[in-house]
Amino acid sequence: MKVSKAQVQANRAHIVETAAALFRERGYDGVSVADLMNAAGFTHGGFYKHFTSKAALMTEAAACGIAQMEARTSQAERSALVRQYLSREHRDAPGGGCVMAALSADAGRQPDEVRQVFADGIERQLAAVAETGGPQARARRIDAMAQLVGAVMLSRACPDDSPLADEILQACCAAALARLAQA
Repeated sequence: MKVSKAQVQANRAHIVETAAALFRERGYDGVSVADLMNAAGFTHGGFYKHFTSKAALMTEAAACGIAQMEARTSQAERSALVRQYLSREHRDAPGGGCVMAALSADAGRQPDEVRQVFADGIERQLAAVAETGGPQARARRIDAMAQLVGAVMLSRACPDDSPLADEILQACCAAALARLAQA
């Protein structure tokens, strides 16, 4: 039975969205093509009808995850966004959370195409919170982004029941909110 072009596109989009969540949960190396296709509800053999390689899918999945993140954060009030981002709920749900916090370390070891998607996403996030003030303002935005992403990464590196995991989130949240109050 022949599948329509629209269904092929819908299937591809579903695979990309599934991959975006699985990669955030398990990392790029923690997801095999067979695991991914099974999670998406397709056979392993169908993968190469949609993608030339796992790296090609990783690139699309990173772009998808970044777009999802941008959609969630574009209208959010900054202090509410900081509180949500540096929450235990976000920390404990990497599959639905920030791509930057979940995959930045992995992305640094991937092909240039994947790294470029991350660089482009970082640039868009920096532009989205643009403020006047030239290079110093950009440096402050980079510092703030690095603190938020780094806090989630460090917190996730601790055991789930570790008081340090919560302390990292709380300390960085307080610092970020204080910085927002001064702006």
